[in-house]
Amino acid sequence: MATILANKFNIKLTSNDSVFEAGPFNIAKQKVETSDLSSPPKELLVITPTEKGEYPVIVFLHGFALSTSFYTELLKRIASHGYIVIAPQLYFLVPNSLPSDGYEEMKSTAEVTDWLSEGLKSILPEHVQANLLKLALIGHSRGGKTAFSLALDRGETWRKFSVLIGIDPVAGTGLLGQVKPDILTNVPRSLNFGVPVMIIGTGLGDVKLDGLAPACAPVGMNHNEFYYESQPPCYHLVTKDYGHMDMLDDNLDLLGKLEVCVCTSGKGTKDPMRRSVGGLVVAFLENYLDGMSVDLEAILQNPDIAPATLSPVEYVKS
Repeated sequence: MATILANKFNIKLTSNDSVFEAGPFNIAKQKVETSDLSSPPKELLVITPTEKGEYPVIVFLHGFALSTSFYTELLKRIASHGYIVIAPQLYFLVPNSLPSDGYEEMKSTAEVTDWLSEGLKSILPEHVQANLLKLALIGHSRGGKTAFSLALDRGETWRKFSVLIGIDPVAGTGLLGQVKPDILTNVPRSLNFGVPVMIIGTGLGDVKLDGLAPACAPVGMNHNEFYYESQPPCYHLVTKDYGHMDMLDDNLDLLGKLEVCVCTSGKGTKDPMRRSVGGLVVAFLENYLDGMSVDLEAILQNPDIAPATLSPVEYVKS
């Protein structure tokens, strides 16, 4: 089983709308409270196309102590390519509610996912339908770890998902070890999720801020380990010049700005990072949910077409 490193050929995206640009669909955003008539288990950020049609569904899990609203621009970009995005607020951002382990987040994610079949229809625009046979689970940072943990749990909920994506997933800290449940084993290809996996890493996530503060995505707990332990098909693409929080919105509230300040960040505008992460997600979903491989193959063969530098780009298909 060999890992393939991408070679650079002159291959271009051939779709009418590049995955790295905004998609062709108009979108609508709403926040759904637990008190709503649809009664979701958690507060939801919902971003969906408004045109008549049936669309795949993404469940997106936020990072540690982050608000779902911090990901608005990234999620809008993904949704504009024809996806319904459901982002639950797994816990509120106050000290007495911050979880010490990952079990409650796994439980909440399962509850939201199970709710979709009954509750989602009532909050979607008229004539918009969800295709729950094409369901993706995506998580950033600790949310990525939650997604992978749920996948390994192998409960009834997990069997509803078709693909798994980690955006700079982090299993724990260098000092305290993994957040429970422990899933990383240090054994290559030991994690069998039963679905295609993409891991998008950051080149600066494991860099300590000013050489002092702990890295936000420390070595041994970050994207590299998730990739090398995942069974194929699995893909690993790293945004070389960007940091752990650089896919978040530019205009954040005070809490968001404080969160961003604790991680090493790339220089200049973060728009290429958001466009790259969004495009990679869309290309992967197109390939494995819709059978359209052209955009993913173009990126794998010529990573330079992405707005941000992607290095390394590696994958194992079987």
